Amino acid sequence: MKNNIYNKIYKLQQEIGTISKDVKNPFYKSKYFDINSLINQLKPLLQKHKLVLVQPITDNHVRSVIVDLEGGSIESCIELPNNLDAQKLGSAITYYRRYTLQSLLALEAVDDDGNLAASKKKLDPLYEGTPKYKEVETALKNSTATLKYVKSRFTLSDDVEKKLNKIIINNF
Repeated sequence: MKNNIYNKIYKLQQEIGTISKDVKNPFYKSKYFDINSLINQLKPLLQKHKLVLVQPITDNHVRSVIVDLEGGSIESCIELPNNLDAQKLGSAITYYRRYTLQSLLALEAVDDDGNLAASKKKLDPLYEGTPKYKEVETALKNSTATLKYVKSRFTLSDDVEKKLNKIIINNF
């Protein structure tokens, strides 16, 4: 039975093509596909191959499970962070639903980190108290950015990096 689901997933992958990125992230100045758009694009193909997607949250894990109506299933899961307020937990669930599904189906994604690393552009310094600093601070508080990403965009003094780390630690 497992072999059957892998054959179906293989055929589905041949038909998916590139998933369109239709939502803009203002902080990253990039586009991404949101979970609803992704599912809407996949639904007809899943139905065609008699596959069902379920994304339960069990044992503090977000799961993406594809069930073959003719038998078998495959799954990808990731553990949720602890001690998040409701809004951050909701954001984490949505993020993890998207990425467990992306991983499960091996969907194409842009390697933003790789593209940034390949860039030879000189980074601007980030100074505390500036509008850009406040934007970064808000993004870190809302978990819409990581320190790794900030460091890929700005040169940070030791003092600024310590303050940004405190923001991240205080949010968990």
